[in-house]
Amino acid sequence: QVQLVESGGGSVQAGGSLRLSCVASGGSIRFNAMGWYRQAPGKQRELVARITSAGYDTNYGDDVKGRFTISRDHARNTVYLQMNNLKPEDTGIYYCNTYKTYTWNSDIANWGQGTQVSVSS
Repeated sequence: QVQLVESGGGSVQAGGSLRLSCVASGGSIRFNAMGWYRQAPGKQRELVARITSAGYDTNYGDDVKGRFTISRDHARNTVYLQMNNLKPEDTGIYYCNTYKTYTWNSDIANWGQGTQVSVSS
């Protein structure tokens, strides 16, 4: 069973940047699409970004396009989320996930425990 551990969250001012990491253990994620979701207090979990297993295709939520970048490093079994020009509405818990296959058009297989991101105005 793959386990996912997120890190890199924290508190920043609007306009700042953070880089989240999601390290997988207990198995390789090389052949899995990966994603980042977030959940703000009182709101549903929403898609932030996702990437295919080979890393050639990415997809972003409308609110983060042009500001966030998802990437992956197979050698490190890790997925990253670079977040620039952060806004207060980006505040929430950020979760990493694996999909069951190489594409995000498949069920989600695993979730991490989440990392808190807080953006102040």
